[in-house]
Amino acid sequence: MPIFILRRFAVLALALLVVTFLVFLIPYIGETDPVRALARARFGRLDLDAATIEALRLELGMHRPLIVQYLDWLRSAVTGDFGNSYMSREPVVEQVWSALKVSVVLTLASLGFAFAVAVPAGSIAALRQGGSFDMATKSLSQAFVAVPEYWLAPMSILVFALYLGWLPSAGWRGPESVILPALALSLRPMGYFTQVMRASMIDVLNSPHIVAAHSRGLSVRRTLIAHGLRNALLPVITLFSVWMAGLLGGAVVIEVIFAVPGMGRLVYSAIVNGDIPVLQAGLVAIVTLAVVINTVTDLAYTVLNPVVRIDNATA
Repeated sequence: MPIFILRRFAVLALALLVVTFLVFLIPYIGETDPVRALARARFGRLDLDAATIEALRLELGMHRPLIVQYLDWLRSAVTGDFGNSYMSREPVVEQVWSALKVSVVLTLASLGFAFAVAVPAGSIAALRQGGSFDMATKSLSQAFVAVPEYWLAPMSILVFALYLGWLPSAGWRGPESVILPALALSLRPMGYFTQVMRASMIDVLNSPHIVAAHSRGLSVRRTLIAHGLRNALLPVITLFSVWMAGLLGGAVVIEVIFAVPGMGRLVYSAIVNGDIPVLQAGLVAIVTLAVVINTVTDLAYTVLNPVVRIDNATA
């Protein structure tokens, strides 16, 4: 077990080194001189003379070998120093931290709602396999997966904000501002969670130890709670972590439509405006969280699943 944990942390560290190096190379991507690209983003001008470009190259230290520049950049990044934004002239880390807090709230709200609905719905559908509830659950879950967010978000604004007037249409001003974007963001993962929970529960209920427990006279409900639910939840928990890692920076459509100042919108704006420090810091934050979440999930899966725990202990 300790070897497995050390191995996972070694993979985490290696993944972060690779990602940070690729993010560091963003200004060097393309055929344009990276110093000219940075000058254009910083000053908004293309007619800078050669002397100014060379002076900026020396100021930024971009005349040094690439590996030396990377190590210097990585040293600053580890301490949270990504410089200032080209657009706002404010420290990048403050913008990323502010957007990250918004994205965490939005992600947890949407996935929490999806999980709370999917687990009981998938479990009941598995227990009533082939019945009307099962058929309705499968149809709705497939519909939730298929509905595009760029259609669902405007429709929810039209109905709940403009027509009924129950909720604000956009912005991030209080708890009521979380409801519409969280609901719009939750339907697709809810569909996936429900399908996986149903399939997992069917497998668990057909497993030998569940059949034996039921044959000893235990009720279906007691068998489900005492023996089946934890095993059935494992694939859903894994899927939850994958969606959480993805939505922290991947809810761009929802954040733009609802004017939510999260990570997706921040990175999107940085790409549009050529704000390289914000883009680099945002990508590093998103990928770091994704790798950490997946690593923690692997460790939790090992603790919850005895079979995996035994395999890792013997590895």
